[in-house]
Amino acid sequence: MNLATPIRALVRRDGKLLQPLLISPRPETQGEVVTKIDGVEVDRRSVSGPVGPFEVYFEPSPQTRSLLISVEVNKIALTETVSVKPARKVLIYVLPHSHHDLGYTDLQAAVEEKQMQNITLAMELAKKTESYPEGARFIWNLEVLWGCDFFMQRRSEAEKKALIEAIRKGQISPQGSYANELTGLCGSEELLRLFKYGTQLGKQCGIKVDSAMMSDVPGYSWGTVTAMSQAGIRYFSGAPNFFDRIGTFMEVWQDRPFWWVSPSGREKILMWIPWTGYALSHITKKLNEEWVGRYQDRLDEVIYPYDISYIRWSGHGDNAAPDPEISDFIRDWNAKYEWPRFSIASTSTAFSAFEKRCGHQLPSYRGDLTPYWEDGAGSSALETAMSRNAADRLTQAATLASMLAPGSYDESAYATAWRDVLMYSEHTWGAWCSVSDSENPFTKKQWDYKRDFAVKAESRSEALIAASLPASDATVQGSIDVHNTSSWSRTGIVYLSRQLSSAGDSVVTADGRPVPSQRLSSGELAILVSDIPALATASYKSSSGPAHSSDHAVTIKNNVLTNRFLSVHVDPETGDIVELYREGSRENMVNRDHGAVNQYLFLSGVDFAHLGRSSKPTITVEENGPLVASIRIDSSAPGCRQLTRRIRLCEETNFVEISNIVDKERAPLNPHPGQGDQGSDFAQHGSKESVQFAFPLSVPNGKMLLDIPLGAMQPEIDQLAGSCKNWLPVGRWIDVSNESFGVTWVTLDAPLVEIGGITATMLGSQKVPSLWRQHVEPTQTFYSWVMNNHWGTNYLAYQSGPVTFRYALRAHEREDIAAASRFATELSQPLLVSPSVNRGFVSASMLKIEPASALLTELKPSDDGKAWIVRVFAASDEDVSAHLTWSSKNIGQTFLSNLAEEPLRPVSGDVSIAGWDLVTLRVERT
Repeated sequence: MNLATPIRALVRRDGKLLQPLLISPRPETQGEVVTKIDGVEVDRRSVSGPVGPFEVYFEPSPQTRSLLISVEVNKIALTETVSVKPARKVLIYVLPHSHHDLGYTDLQAAVEEKQMQNITLAMELAKKTESYPEGARFIWNLEVLWGCDFFMQRRSEAEKKALIEAIRKGQISPQGSYANELTGLCGSEELLRLFKYGTQLGKQCGIKVDSAMMSDVPGYSWGTVTAMSQAGIRYFSGAPNFFDRIGTFMEVWQDRPFWWVSPSGREKILMWIPWTGYALSHITKKLNEEWVGRYQDRLDEVIYPYDISYIRWSGHGDNAAPDPEISDFIRDWNAKYEWPRFSIASTSTAFSAFEKRCGHQLPSYRGDLTPYWEDGAGSSALETAMSRNAADRLTQAATLASMLAPGSYDESAYATAWRDVLMYSEHTWGAWCSVSDSENPFTKKQWDYKRDFAVKAESRSEALIAASLPASDATVQGSIDVHNTSSWSRTGIVYLSRQLSSAGDSVVTADGRPVPSQRLSSGELAILVSDIPALATASYKSSSGPAHSSDHAVTIKNNVLTNRFLSVHVDPETGDIVELYREGSRENMVNRDHGAVNQYLFLSGVDFAHLGRSSKPTITVEENGPLVASIRIDSSAPGCRQLTRRIRLCEETNFVEISNIVDKERAPLNPHPGQGDQGSDFAQHGSKESVQFAFPLSVPNGKMLLDIPLGAMQPEIDQLAGSCKNWLPVGRWIDVSNESFGVTWVTLDAPLVEIGGITATMLGSQKVPSLWRQHVEPTQTFYSWVMNNHWGTNYLAYQSGPVTFRYALRAHEREDIAAASRFATELSQPLLVSPSVNRGFVSASMLKIEPASALLTELKPSDDGKAWIVRVFAASDEDVSAHLTWSSKNIGQTFLSNLAEEPLRPVSGDVSIAGWDLVTLRVERT
């Protein structure tokens, strides 16, 4: 034991601030004890029995210095030189919460119950400490809100009333995010829905929810700023895992608060990541004087310039109960010491105090904090596609209901379906032993629970589409309706089932004009519909007789598919696309130096020397025009039982469609299941594999732009420091364009890409920041990274069976980013077909929005049924003035609104929208 231990604190004695020094004489000391600092007596006491440590005090210094400590006992002196660091005059906010892992260490049902019980315990602890001094009273931050949602659904009325009262009193503080989300997996509406429940809970409790927490996940999609701003959130406490698979994220951003600016530049949130993220209490276990000193050492280390700081305190483990000791520690510390000072607080209280004092000093950064953990979604590619497509279907269903049957819209049904989508994208995928012991019932049960989110999202979204369409018994035989749920006029191919087209192959419009059609080998009837107005329905009539032809025809000859816009050449030796030409151009848009488009690549571990490719294929013409031409390419391929690729080109379309079915073989299982944990050799390195499809494009001097929710970004240029660059989540499209022409690539099912090479090679745990990719060089080559099992925990060890990955490549002239978004929307929210309830008509557009770069992203009845909620996105970097024209006369005042659907302020005339910004409007119904 040291004779003297400096305490990094300040106490007030006789009106002066002094720094304490803990003196620890031998317990058997008897007699007179005299303590001197640098030869000056500071304490004298007589000791007649066993003596414990005691404090003495000295004048503080702003610099670190050495002090000579002398303790004389009966004139016999012991000496020691100590280094004394100055105490910081810093207010440290402590934010108690429980990290919400839905599963991993326990079955999900048990975790749900635990988090509801945590709310009850927190209310009891808050009540118990009501008489404590301010700053020591217990406050509980609801890290995310799914546990609270369950509480409000399942607990008694008395318990729910108690929670609402505790929220109103500030003892329980709801944070705005529904879950610890993998935001890179979210589409725009999903990202907005992530924060909607917080606005509803705030309204129910009569408070404003202006802060959010997310824990464990490293990195957040840029559109998160826009989505949070729509929810009224200004403060964001991000607290990632502090050591594993996080790249340089924590190295860059820990203890460096900043203003994170949205893609439009119009919104900003205060982003602040604390030391060790959310896990400080997992490491430290207990707050004490020693820790207070180490925390100040940390602030010194990063040259922390502010006099307010904060820590997360999430108890002792994930899903931990509230820690009752912190209130007592802070009460006692604050009573004894003046600085540092501690205060238990909500995120909002801590961040708003920090903003008032230091906000003007903070830097602002505009860019994507590209997340890392989204790669795990490739371990369950089928379910990821199901959830991804369900999100688009839900958005489309709400628009369809608005057009056809507003009375059928049931917000509670939509909220339930959106919850399934959100909880699939929540970061907890499965058990801690998901890889090391994949067949254990504990693992299996957790995956079944997780998978069910995707399954239910799919079925519920399909049911909501069906609920908005007319009942089949009200339809007219041989007549069909085609519904356009987009805010622009649509032309395209629609496919009628055998049953819906049973009247025959001859199709005409409502006014009798012939419509080109083609009976397909599947029994479906493909028809070319033209110029269906925005948010409108057009009727068609089918009857017996020959199909009508178009003025042009798509052809197949020698594995080359051609229409009047494109020529697509498939190599008979590989099945890959080796040439892609625009009509009239000699510029091959496939970079043959980097491979071929839609080339299958299988990587075992990181064995690039044996990178697997598909075998010589069998190529079959399935549809031979004149309206639809398609070929089927069957091959054997490493890692799968069968690889089936289809290439389809249609007349009057400037894009080629690709559909790849990977019938996946299961990766080998752990030969010693249950032996070893997530850190074992098998979990870290065994049976690791990945599948990708190559897209090497060639557009001279072309710039690459990636779609992200509520924005777009250029790799490297728009990525903030600390971002993941080994792989990137993508929304729906990537565009590569120069000043004259370009290509837009759309992905419907797979959300991950590697830019410039196969760079997703980080197997198992990765704890060394320098091993991660630091830069992305300019390139026009990327890979759709569709499957992997690279993690050693949480995500799946293998996947098996057929999974479909759909893509499209559209050739275009000069860059038009809004057109890229429209093209992707047309594929992800296709024209919908139903039996007709009329004898032929074209409805007027429910709503027209001009110009074309102002895109409708959602149209729905308001939750209170009194208005339309309209979200309009400026889908480029150019500001727009959006003009809305309604066909109905029952339209009242238009208001700027938000996720809470509140009428914020009236709008008259056109709506000004900054480039890359989103505007929510509330349009009253009269």
